Amino acid sequence: MGRGFRFLTAGESHGQALVTIVEGMVAGLALSEEYISNHLARRQKGYGRGPRMQIEADRADILSGVRRGFTLGSPIALFIRNKEWQNLSQTSGQPWKQTMSVHSVEDKVEPVTRLRPGHADLPGVLKYNQRDVRNILERASARETAARVAAGAVAMRFLEELGIEIHSHTVAIGEHKTQYGGIPDWGQVEASEVRCADLKTGKAMINAIEQAKANGDTLGGIFEVIAAGVPVGLGSHVHWERRLNAQIAQAIMSIHAVKGVEIGAGFAGAASPGSQFHDTILPGSEKLSWRRTTNRAGGIEGGMSNGEPIVVRAAVKPIATLAKPLPSVDMNTGKVVQAHYERSDICIVPAAGVVGEAMLAIVLTNAMLEKFGGDHMEETMRNYRAYMNNMPLKHGVQDGG
Repeated sequence: MGRGFRFLTAGESHGQALVTIVEGMVAGLALSEEYISNHLARRQKGYGRGPRMQIEADRADILSGVRRGFTLGSPIALFIRNKEWQNLSQTSGQPWKQTMSVHSVEDKVEPVTRLRPGHADLPGVLKYNQRDVRNILERASARETAARVAAGAVAMRFLEELGIEIHSHTVAIGEHKTQYGGIPDWGQVEASEVRCADLKTGKAMINAIEQAKANGDTLGGIFEVIAAGVPVGLGSHVHWERRLNAQIAQAIMSIHAVKGVEIGAGFAGAASPGSQFHDTILPGSEKLSWRRTTNRAGGIEGGMSNGEPIVVRAAVKPIATLAKPLPSVDMNTGKVVQAHYERSDICIVPAAGVVGEAMLAIVLTNAMLEKFGGDHMEETMRNYRAYMNNMPLKHGVQDGG
């Protein structure tokens, strides 16, 4: 069995900290806390985020797996403190460190019993036989994505060494959708409060978020993640679980609030005849003996990367925590009540794109290590260069042939 690049997260939304364990990274990769924390800061931004993001200043402390700025090849442990842990709970009035104590305490904590539509509350309390919804909602919270972004930053640092760049941008918020085609100006995306390259549409998105906030409502939308520089041949057609598109779809669908995923033209392509959908293969103009003028396949054919940019879009539902809660049921009394409310975001689409980058980076890193192996960065790079040098050149000539 080959090396597997994987990660585990632990921690609750209002617990002391989030913890990430990253396993399978090669030795010799330059990695710093500052690099990881820069990606964590990007996740915290985005118009429509709630007050929690003004409290937290996420930073990942590297506890193991790195020495003097380079990975060791052993598991990497990352620790992200929750500053909110020191503050008072809005619902109980007690410090979160008391409400979320891991020890048995005498002070009574009022349980959360009003179920919230759209959350993990109802299936969670039934599955795990709980009487307090907080035992479910704390772990089900999207706060967990900070730990994912930390793991994804390790993967992105690795991919950068192999010439792969991953970016994301906001395609739609509510009914406002950008008409921006092709690869956006990434500098313009990062400068936008909603991470939208289309300035006019970006302003409309901000206004829509403000209106939703005034109405006690929330908004969803669509983000797109693009990975450029991905070589041909990641993934495989031979078994279902080895298909790269299947792995990507699972990773993106695992992000909180994501309800749909498409690769390339995806759903829009379903309405097109094959003659207008598939990407024609033409003679190459430089090194490679082929080229494409379109990328409706989104960089994946037959479960394998085809050398074009990998393009993934995700539909994000509106946040389920509403300032004007929906009708629900109190699980203790069975009576109709307003759903439980805790401070929340209005729109998470811009931040969700950053999480999407992390999840795509994790999948691609695993695929790259499966393909090229190695225990040290130099060994992986040698294997990668040898593979790329054997790519068919124009007229079938190989390097050294």
